[in-house]
Amino acid sequence: MNITARLTELGVTLPDAPAPAANYVPFVTVGNIVYVSGQISNGPDGFITGKLGENMDVDAGAAAAKSCVISLLAQVKTACGGDIERLVRVIKLTGFVNSTAEFTDQPKVINGASDFLVEALGDKGRHSRSAVSAASLPFGVAVEIEGIFEIK
Repeated sequence: MNITARLTELGVTLPDAPAPAANYVPFVTVGNIVYVSGQISNGPDGFITGKLGENMDVDAGAAAAKSCVISLLAQVKTACGGDIERLVRVIKLTGFVNSTAEFTDQPKVINGASDFLVEALGDKGRHSRSAVSAASLPFGVAVEIEGIFEIK
């Protein structure tokens, strides 16, 4: 499967990889494994902010999660020297959802990322994951996701 062609079919162009917002690197490559730092929900108009269970619903949260995973793929592309076709598979995602104490649908929110990866990458996109609640996230964003990827 040609990843670039599939992303184009889905109407997705990978943005430039976001720069880190503090004293860390956006990714670390160890052998053929790329560990990507948390990517926050971001759209064409800036950060996607909100708190699930308070002022954001699951569908909006899932869209925010999808934006995070697109940024993750942009980081992987950079880690691969600009060649996203070097991506072998997604290994693991850890998703953090800015949510109230009563909100319990964090997995449904992170499905926005997981579903997109499978749609875009097929079996390469199937991964293990965690979906957890956070009382708050940087800049008030709705979702942050970090990932582990295998490359060649």
